[in-house]
Amino acid sequence: MAFPTELALATKNAGKIREILEICHDWPVAWLIHGRDGHVWPDVEETGQTYVENALLKARAVAAVAGAPGVADDSGIEVDLLGSDPGPRSARFAGDQASDRENLQLLIARVAPAPPSARSARYRCIAACAWPDGREVWAEGTVDGSLILEPRGAGGFGYDPIFVPDGHPGRTMAELSPEEKNAISHRGRAFRALSELLVG
Repeated sequence: MAFPTELALATKNAGKIREILEICHDWPVAWLIHGRDGHVWPDVEETGQTYVENALLKARAVAAVAGAPGVADDSGIEVDLLGSDPGPRSARFAGDQASDRENLQLLIARVAPAPPSARSARYRCIAACAWPDGREVWAEGTVDGSLILEPRGAGGFGYDPIFVPDGHPGRTMAELSPEEKNAISHRGRAFRALSELLVG
């Protein structure tokens, strides 16, 4: 399998677009981006029960519109004391129209009664590519860590201000530089694994 010459990035999330383009800066492709050069992607309802299902739903929908392979990810935070919730519903944890801040505050409230030693969590990401002809591949990346109750840092997005990755004690994902975050993040790991599948 050869690297496609074009890839349609199946997201409208500005934070994800920025991160994915940084992670994949050396991919030998032309990126088709929603809102640029007349590209408009459909809204895709994430009805899947798993990250894989949701990532492929988005990748397939955009591939069909773009006429080029679609690349999408689905990711979430899994908190052990919540039975791995919110998981695939991380972006909608506080409701279907919830903001990042509302999701963050709800998660803090849910884990606040637990001692720090019980607040273990991980980020999980599935990066998928779907071709208009029906071919599909996907890869997974994870990063383990723990949660704090006071958000810190101005970088990243989502739950990053309360997630302290293992190996970086005292620093949240939001306090890492983009380069540091991308080197260890679930999304970075998933997309680097996906690139190996695309190169074949």
